[in-house]
Amino acid sequence: MSSTVDHTAQPLVSADSVRGWLDQIPEPVAVTGGTGFVGSHLIDTLCTGGLTPRVLVRTPAAPRWIAKRPVEWIAGSLADDEALERLVADAGTVIHMAGVVRAARASDFVAGNREGTARLVAAVRRHAPDARLVHVSSLAAVGPSSTARGVGPDSEPRPVSYYGRSKLAAEREVERIGGDGWWTMVRPPAVYGPRDTDIFQFFRMISAGLVLTPPGDRWITVSYVADVVRATLAAAVGQPAMTHHVGEPEPYHIRQLVSLLAEAGGCRPRVVALPTAMIRIAGMLGSVLWRLGARRAVLTPDKAREMLARHWTARTADSMVALGLTEWVRFPEGARASWEWYRNQGWVG
Repeated sequence: MSSTVDHTAQPLVSADSVRGWLDQIPEPVAVTGGTGFVGSHLIDTLCTGGLTPRVLVRTPAAPRWIAKRPVEWIAGSLADDEALERLVADAGTVIHMAGVVRAARASDFVAGNREGTARLVAAVRRHAPDARLVHVSSLAAVGPSSTARGVGPDSEPRPVSYYGRSKLAAEREVERIGGDGWWTMVRPPAVYGPRDTDIFQFFRMISAGLVLTPPGDRWITVSYVADVVRATLAAAVGQPAMTHHVGEPEPYHIRQLVSLLAEAGGCRPRVVALPTAMIRIAGMLGSVLWRLGARRAVLTPDKAREMLARHWTARTADSMVALGLTEWVRFPEGARASWEWYRNQGWVG
């Protein structure tokens, strides 16, 4: 499965469609996580919109999706104070998307998410005190909902995973900027679309004819990656000290999601709900594989805990209105676009 060649000539979010926001974003723009799934789509839009963002990258020689974009490379990581200083020095806007999504140990999440964010915030306070900081967090930071109605930005956080707790801790680091600084946060739910490799596993299973799901009655809020990019740009020019939940306002039942995804791909898979115990065992096996160096292991104990949580649903309507997002990509449309992209890439048949 290649992640270095992209057949999409144009950005998923055209610069013209978000020109009103692009023209208001203070420059220079510094981005962490710009070579990843969501971040690379953001970089595409910024660059085609005439901006030259600074991008923090571990290996400038292997910048993945944005290899041909006109960006200023800043070699380093969130653990590198010197690199962070170069990244944010005199920046007008800092967009923080980088983080650890999957790991075998809680300490790895803490190091990548809380401590990395703390270093970035400290660099902003020292070298770009007037910059706008947009922190792209995760619904995992607030945790799952006990009802299908979902959790709102003001709900009391109850994360259920090491990942979620580390993302919540990262949010607390951003809030430390205080009243003299400018910050805002975006919490996406399950994000899908071209270049994704996580929800892509459902595309792969459907293509193979067998879909494995968690048991029970579960509802999920989803967001097409283009809408997360738009929300991030809108947040950068919106009201400070706000937390926004983004995604489709109406959740889907997991069986409905699988059905719509299969229909969009022209497939008729068999769907099997796995027992809870089997998911937990698979998570433990994944942890062993991860420690042995198999970094593509899909399931770990941490991800198993998230998978077995009741409803991953968010109340997004108020945030979408506040951000000026009056339209969004519905799942059937986004699923069809994703199938087309994965097939063009040769990731699925």
